[in-house]
Amino acid sequence: MAAALLLLLQLVSLASASHHYGGTVSYSYKGRNPDGSFRVDFRNKATYDGCQYSHSWSCYNNNCGYVTNQQRGTIDRSTNAPQRNGQWCETETVQQRKVPTDKPFQMRASGCCWIRTRNRVSGWRFQTQVDLGSRSDTGKPNRSPDIAILPFLRVPQNCPRTYKLMSFDPDGDTVRCRYGNIRNIECSGCNQPSGFVLDQGSCSLHYRHAIANPSVFGFELVVEDFPERPISLSYTDGTQSYKAPLIPMRHKRSYYHTYPPTASAPITTPTPAPPLPTYWPWLHTTPTTTDNRYLHGTTPPLSKLPLQFSFLVDPPAPSCVDGLYLPKFVHPTPENGQHINAEVNKEVEIRVRAQASHATLHDIIISGPLNITKHRSTHGDFVIRWTPGPDDVGDHYPICFAVESVIDPASTLPPQTTIYNGYHYHVGVAQSPQSGIYQSEMRCVLVNIGKILVESHVTCHESSMTVEVTRSSLPGLHEDHLRLNDPSNTACNLQTNSNSTHIIAVVPLNACGTQIEEDEENMFFKNEITTVDSVHDLITRNHLLEVQFYCQYPKLGNVSQGFTAHRRNVVVWDKGFGKFSFEFEFYPDSQYRQMIDPGLYPLEYDVKNRIYMQIEAKSTVNNTQLFVESCSAAPYDTPNYWPTYSIIENGCNLDQTVQVHQRANPRQFRFSMEAFKFLGLHDQVYISCSVLMCEAGSSGTRCSQRCINSPLTGHHHHRKREAITQSARHFISQGPLRLKRSAESTGSPGTPLNLNLVFIAGCLLAAVGMISAVALYKVRASKVKYQPLPSFEN
Repeated sequence: MAAALLLLLQLVSLASASHHYGGTVSYSYKGRNPDGSFRVDFRNKATYDGCQYSHSWSCYNNNCGYVTNQQRGTIDRSTNAPQRNGQWCETETVQQRKVPTDKPFQMRASGCCWIRTRNRVSGWRFQTQVDLGSRSDTGKPNRSPDIAILPFLRVPQNCPRTYKLMSFDPDGDTVRCRYGNIRNIECSGCNQPSGFVLDQGSCSLHYRHAIANPSVFGFELVVEDFPERPISLSYTDGTQSYKAPLIPMRHKRSYYHTYPPTASAPITTPTPAPPLPTYWPWLHTTPTTTDNRYLHGTTPPLSKLPLQFSFLVDPPAPSCVDGLYLPKFVHPTPENGQHINAEVNKEVEIRVRAQASHATLHDIIISGPLNITKHRSTHGDFVIRWTPGPDDVGDHYPICFAVESVIDPASTLPPQTTIYNGYHYHVGVAQSPQSGIYQSEMRCVLVNIGKILVESHVTCHESSMTVEVTRSSLPGLHEDHLRLNDPSNTACNLQTNSNSTHIIAVVPLNACGTQIEEDEENMFFKNEITTVDSVHDLITRNHLLEVQFYCQYPKLGNVSQGFTAHRRNVVVWDKGFGKFSFEFEFYPDSQYRQMIDPGLYPLEYDVKNRIYMQIEAKSTVNNTQLFVESCSAAPYDTPNYWPTYSIIENGCNLDQTVQVHQRANPRQFRFSMEAFKFLGLHDQVYISCSVLMCEAGSSGTRCSQRCINSPLTGHHHHRKREAITQSARHFISQGPLRLKRSAESTGSPGTPLNLNLVFIAGCLLAAVGMISAVALYKVRASKVKYQPLPSFEN
């Protein structure tokens, strides 16, 4: 009875341990310590069904030194897994090791067990081989390849796909990716997945075909680097070793597959192979026609790294065309294998955009260095951010990502459908099920870390950003050839505040071409300084510098005063009419007796409350009249923001709640409408109108035509208008209007922020400034209090 109970407990323990998805290892030589020892940093990624698990390493061969410092954190997690608790979590452990000698050593890690696999992978086995001998070609120790992959890949059964595994070698060595073949050392059972082709030379994995199954394929790969030409490695004890290139395969009888010695296969050398090299005594060879082979006479690799991951084959998709069900990457998503240059202590931003017309984009999964983050903007883009530290100079960090889309089971399931293991099976119909989750191609980029090139600093204020760039870091550049996004306003001239040591830009948050973005928690105000031939040019072919910067403001807080101030009158000169101004004001009721005090902006309304507005032209020319051609609403006070909600178009009322009220004179336009809210994370509304002046009583002017249903008619008269009887069109705006906080609205941790959350409030909030050269970087700023913004008009 006791023995049976013990067996049962062991089985339960084994089942509870079946949670491994894969992992990777890479290392970086960091130089000599004061005592002459060597510092090596190891980066080990581990993926389980929970974030609490990690790999445990031990020294297998020679002196591996000891750990002096260790950091661990979560890289990414997802709930798209098909088994157990339906989630996976990837963590990274960064270990600093103090190694006493530069002689080769090996480290190993092992454990039980993988999640349920279809190619009989049970326990997991990792081996890492390191050689710190000084190379004869570089004079420095070998640097391992930078490898990366997403821990959990998935593809529909009917959609062949190629995955280019990230395998960059900083020394320019030849990199090979192969299946592990040393049982219980490089792999568990060494059972290769079926339906795949691995191109070892390019490290490309080609999925051809496999039957859908809720169990995954467990991939146990090994990544090795070989020199391009014969080199020697010199050690501090005076000895040397020699490394040779990986010779291309030309005839299958000359190539061999490596296997570990076993009882059934003792160490022998079959004919016609010559004897084994003395430096590789623990391997024996047998001929094979597969790609997983060594050419006899080559040396062992410079380094050896494990690369393991899980691959799920889903039921067939309705279409394999990217952009329908499977997400398709579009601009500005970086290309696969693209190199991104970064600087120490400056944030790197990678923007990812995808589309899927027949599915809903759900999430982005990423794999990268420790402290990497991901966000989703309210415009639908995914943003990956990471800040390298001083210790990362000279290193290269791969970042991989894929976007996942979902389809609504309720809208796609036909009658007589059952769900099993997360798949939709159609009862009584000879048809394949659909998984409902689709993953895009995997893309990986390489971030190259360098020293600071552009000395810069950004500070976030209540209503502006101040950017200071040290002149000495921009040799040969003068502010005459530098400009912001939009330099048309005098406040945007870089010469205004610059001095002999710094180029200084004081950028209003609502001017100079500043772009507004937001995610779930923050607002971002972005601009950039670029080189141009002339600050008045629209284009340049002399693009030497791009310093992008932004300020980040939290969105949460108490409403006490507005973010954007009351808009000033628009004052213009127009041929034939002289000087006149437009006033756009809000009123409390239809009596239009006293406008609402601008000090109360932003105005708050409940949904369906009526908003009363008046536009008035103050003209120096008698006998004129005002015509409002169009009005629209947007969540931002940006003329080019799209999409907008049309209220009036071509002089016609489009919003059904619009009412036009009696005006006091022809140069006024009074109207009202019911308050509304934008879908998404927007609780503010700006009203923008296109207006023009006409000579009163003159026929053939746009004012006399009133509502025009056909836009062609309006364009016809626009071409024929005479400047004496009709002015140009002018764009005016007012706002923001804000929805009152709803007492019955309650947030949920699993849902997006409620629309009633504040845009930016008047309490003390933290502001963060970001700046970069080429990429976007980050610099912390002090806490600030929001004030109304000054208004800037062109």
